[in-house]
Amino acid sequence: MSSEVARLLQPIQLGTLSLRNRVVMAPMTRERSPGGIPGPDVVAYYRRRAAGGVAMIITEGTAPDEIGAFGAAIPRLNNDSAAAWRSIVQAVHEEGACLVPQLWHVGAFEPSLVGMTDTLRASSRVSPSGLAATNHPMGRAMLQADIDAAIDAFASSAALAQRLGCDGVEIHGAHGYLLDQFFWSATNRRDDHYGGGLQERGRFAVELVQECRRRVGASFPIMLRFSQWKQLDYEAKLFASPAELEEFLRPLVDAGVDLFHCSTRRFWDPAFADSDLTLAGWTRKLSGRPTIAVGSVTLGNDFKSAQGKQFAAIDQDAIERLNAFLDRGEFDLVAVGRALLANPDWVRTVAEQGANALRPFSRDMLDNFH
Repeated sequence: MSSEVARLLQPIQLGTLSLRNRVVMAPMTRERSPGGIPGPDVVAYYRRRAAGGVAMIITEGTAPDEIGAFGAAIPRLNNDSAAAWRSIVQAVHEEGACLVPQLWHVGAFEPSLVGMTDTLRASSRVSPSGLAATNHPMGRAMLQADIDAAIDAFASSAALAQRLGCDGVEIHGAHGYLLDQFFWSATNRRDDHYGGGLQERGRFAVELVQECRRRVGASFPIMLRFSQWKQLDYEAKLFASPAELEEFLRPLVDAGVDLFHCSTRRFWDPAFADSDLTLAGWTRKLSGRPTIAVGSVTLGNDFKSAQGKQFAAIDQDAIERLNAFLDRGEFDLVAVGRALLANPDWVRTVAEQGANALRPFSRDMLDNFH
């Protein structure tokens, strides 16, 4: 192991999570689970990344109920798919990694806008105010019964994950999907206690986390992923200042979030003016909770740029930059996405040969399932 990756590959204990290094597989939707049930190819896909050395796998988004899924090939985490998920948990554990399913409800969102498929009529979509984005109506506004049903579905999936031997759950609150539609003032126009200021717009997520925590107990890790940017608005901002970020985070910490996954387009970018702290850095400082950084790790161009969607060269300085941020305590873990599609053995390659030995990412890799 070279000295330049020593910090990145250092074991860490975060609550009940014992991780062999600081590298996490980021959640990436693959649409390879017909009928919502992962097959042997999905088991092999996750086993391959665990065998390649990552410490923790956060799975692709799994829908807690039918209305929360993009389509029929999105995995579900329910009783029908329990046996399949048990096989995935076993495979990942056999290779020495932790397995954390991501719970994901898309809300009012049109998959075709991001190149994905949809088997649910747009009119059936639900969201806080019947909006997918600013001036983009879709489906209908959620009634209290819809909110209660969504919370119950998330909590039921979290409890099932615990029974199946998963090492925690991640709640997807980023990128303009259901929870983020509540967080964002552009899509949350409600005039009840779920709408208004930051704390009111965060109430749905707080109640959801509280119910998950009630069902899984005190020690089962609950993670939450959030972002400033949205799939339909890359320049969107939930928080204009650290004070607003703290106002958002504190109720979630009190509700039971153990770790925050801070999604950015470039993990090294400062979050606010007049400070070089990243979103993960500010979140760690303000919440007192560990954080995961993510965004273009070892990729030489922005993953949302026109070029980055097709091809991403290797960033030769990425490992040195990652270690510098880890050394100064900016975040605890780093999530790797597309580079792990190109390099299932990313950790081993970086440890033994350095970043220059990594294979670049190209768009055709999304069409393969390896």
